[in-house]
Amino acid sequence: MVKRKKSSTFPKRLQDVMVFHEIGKTITSTLDLKEVLQIIMDRIQELLKPQNWSLLLVDEAKDELYFEIVVGESADALREFRIKMGEGVAGWVAQTGTPLFIPDVKRDPRFHSKIDEIIGFTTHCILCAPLKSKGKVLGVIELVNDGVHGKFKQDDLFLLATLADYAAIAIENARYFLKIQELTITDDVTGLYNSRYLYQALESEIKRSKRYKKQLSLIFIDIDYFKHVNDGHGHLAGCRLLREVGEVFRYSLRNVDVVTRYGGDEFVIILPETKKDVGVLTAQRIRESLNEHVFHLGKKLNLKITASFGIASYPGDAKTATEIIRLADQAMYRVKEANRDGVSAA
Repeated sequence: MVKRKKSSTFPKRLQDVMVFHEIGKTITSTLDLKEVLQIIMDRIQELLKPQNWSLLLVDEAKDELYFEIVVGESADALREFRIKMGEGVAGWVAQTGTPLFIPDVKRDPRFHSKIDEIIGFTTHCILCAPLKSKGKVLGVIELVNDGVHGKFKQDDLFLLATLADYAAIAIENARYFLKIQELTITDDVTGLYNSRYLYQALESEIKRSKRYKKQLSLIFIDIDYFKHVNDGHGHLAGCRLLREVGEVFRYSLRNVDVVTRYGGDEFVIILPETKKDVGVLTAQRIRESLNEHVFHLGKKLNLKITASFGIASYPGDAKTATEIIRLADQAMYRVKEANRDGVSAA
């Protein structure tokens, strides 16, 4: 009886299966998008060791790819750069959904040297695989120049494509989870955060202020005579007004400030690392912006409105989220009971 010789490739294939299993398990183990991207970065560096590499995502509205992750030389120069679908290697892979290995870019017409010229880099070989889930391309992973052996191999494309498949599933899952989270903390009418998120954010900011010995201020706002708008012009006009009010608030604030719709015609703004006197000045500035704004709520319906503002701060006025909101609300009501269209501090 002749014994069959065992294939020497069997242990290697088994090892590959184990590696892929571990990769898939790790990448799909979290629903946090930042964590997913970090895991992808670590795995690519560990398995393929490219000189430069990037993960680009599709901007469907503009039909372009943008750099979500860039690792390697001249990474900062690439972050603001965008690639049209079908343009260059990354654009071709995103458009066709087909993985691509180019051992020598000088011999492939799909390679564009524009980026190399901008960042002062020399590309020799490329591995590029689509991030594809349910037939839809979410982006691409592109590896440039094998940093260890000088050139990639055809087998490396299979490894990258498999990694990209897992990455696409993980990214899509994380995006869906993020959308669900946003739905639970976003107000339907204004697109601002809702009161549920307000308490979470305020608790978090108070803890941070306590740890770093910082102050924070909170503004409670009530639109003056909002009922007149609803009664006189209808609920739809009222909703449009609230949405536009939210836009005025956002335009008047820093990126770190948190704008929320508290309920009805009431809004609450968290001002991190802001002393009370600065909070009062901020409220005055928002009040002036609101007073100057003309609200276009429909054909031949243009209104100007005012609002009443109350300010409270941590830790000077209150030590808890509930207390700081209550004191700011009380300060706002003092304005309401007087002449409206003003600012009062706790």
